[in-house]
Amino acid sequence: MRIGYNPMEMDSAALLTLAVTIIAAVLLITEILRSDLVALLVLVILGITGTVKPQEVFAGFSGSAVMTLIAISMIGAALHKTGVTLVLSRWMLRLGNKNDATLILITFLTAAGLSLFMNNIAVVGILLPAVMTLTRSASVSPSRLLLPLAYGTILGGMATLFTTSNIVVSGALRDAGFAPFGVLDFLPVGLPLVLIGAVYMVTAGRHMLLTVQPEGHDGLLTQLGARLTELYNLKRNLAEIMVLPDSPLAGKTISAGDWRKKLGLTIIGIIRKGQPYLGPKRSEIIQPGDRLMVHGLVDSTKIAEFHLVTVPGSPTQPNVVNEVIKLAELILPPHSTMIGKTLRELNFREKYHLTVVAIWRSNCPVEEDLADLRLQAGDALLVQGTARRIRLLHGDPDIVLLEEDPDAVLAPGKIYLALGITLVALVTAATGLVPVAETILAGAVLLVVTGCMTMNDAYRSIEWKVIFLIAGMWPLSTAIRNTGLASLAVNSLLGLLGDIAPLWIALALILIAMLLTQFMSGQVAALVVAPLALAAATSAQIDSRALGMAVALGCSLAFPTPYGHPVNIMVMSSGGYNFRTYARIGIPLTILVILAILAGLAIFWGL
Repeated sequence: MRIGYNPMEMDSAALLTLAVTIIAAVLLITEILRSDLVALLVLVILGITGTVKPQEVFAGFSGSAVMTLIAISMIGAALHKTGVTLVLSRWMLRLGNKNDATLILITFLTAAGLSLFMNNIAVVGILLPAVMTLTRSASVSPSRLLLPLAYGTILGGMATLFTTSNIVVSGALRDAGFAPFGVLDFLPVGLPLVLIGAVYMVTAGRHMLLTVQPEGHDGLLTQLGARLTELYNLKRNLAEIMVLPDSPLAGKTISAGDWRKKLGLTIIGIIRKGQPYLGPKRSEIIQPGDRLMVHGLVDSTKIAEFHLVTVPGSPTQPNVVNEVIKLAELILPPHSTMIGKTLRELNFREKYHLTVVAIWRSNCPVEEDLADLRLQAGDALLVQGTARRIRLLHGDPDIVLLEEDPDAVLAPGKIYLALGITLVALVTAATGLVPVAETILAGAVLLVVTGCMTMNDAYRSIEWKVIFLIAGMWPLSTAIRNTGLASLAVNSLLGLLGDIAPLWIALALILIAMLLTQFMSGQVAALVVAPLALAAATSAQIDSRALGMAVALGCSLAFPTPYGHPVNIMVMSSGGYNFRTYARIGIPLTILVILAILAGLAIFWGL
């Protein structure tokens, strides 16, 4: 059914669209149904009733925004697997110093700074894994930092031409015969908005941010290695010993030295020439002068017998994990073929290239004579090894991997390659020579081809709830535009305003753009409102570029709801947010930003 020819058809389609919009809003606000399910219901209703054309019903799944989200999620996964986001999170942690207000400010400003030059979705895609790692390092809830991440990204984008809605309005000006916006035209008004947003988020906004445990993220507020170290009380039996030149164990591999049988010790790290190496292989040759980090009860008599000495003043907080070497907990299911056998009989270390540090049995850890302890069903094995080796345990029928360390670096040798590919993709996308979605997807594919991540990593990185939410709501924005509902609302409001001051007209356009942005993307809202704003400017003899600026900035006011911008949706699940969270924190920020925009338009654009 083609909409727009028969007035009665247009009226009924517009009324249906309005009804669907109101019902969807109520369901989303009350959370009676999941947000992604509501989106799919909207898609189905608009499609079955013919309110949108058949080819437009599923257009959201192939839209550039959705494809960009998928591609940038893949790139974010590659940066995480290679350690780029870990480096970034450590830098942010050093600046924030585990202080709540400072961490919020650093997160906000980092996002705002990057969004000055990058696509907003790309900024959140890259920073989201880093901020999640930061929350675990600083032992804070993701809900404290992810909303500042989203809001900082949106506000930073308002200060530059590179935001999509700004580009759309600039193009509308050019098509109408006016001078388009330059790269720096948004800065005088946009930069104060960033500063206002930063102050708000570390003051009133910070007090409104709740500490929420996100759904499906139980126990991830602290790093896995730290939790397992504390649970098994590893630091109790950690020691550091030095290998003397005349030691009979010097010059032998760890396997040949049989440290666990002779000394009851497990070597979990080597410090050689001041450089620590965790999780050494069984084939590693112990050299004279090596300082060994060992786990077990140190017998001074045996230590002396093998010409070893305990290092005086050994650190009381030794590290047993780093970005590559991790701890993991394995459970033996009842059907495991390992039951009744010892680690020595199984050649466990040689087979899995992992070191069993302790075994949990009868509600307490066992640390002695592990090699000759016969395994039982339900035993939990605490192992140390590379993150890649731990990842390979998935699918092994004899053991169950309870949890992977989310901060693990699986491909540390490819950090510069991943960073280089990402930068090339983002710079190319920023030039506009190639469409953003295609460029970002090409970069993601190249990261897979070069081994920076696997396709399984890519699939796991995609937040499918976000994809279905955006794609499902896409037909609603199409219906609002095509049925004339948006134009009717805008024209009616402008008609009611009559002959009023230019600043009030700018305020009306900002509010219209903001409201439409909550139901359709900012770029679509710009497409609808920009032509009407230019017509209003001509009619009222107002500077068209000034009203264009008002519309462009209004289309970025996505703070009151999670659906105003994809970045809000991207952080929604991980942050444990709901509709009320955005309304509670976003509405006051929106009011402040609107007042600042009006002041900027009056000062810099003469309204």
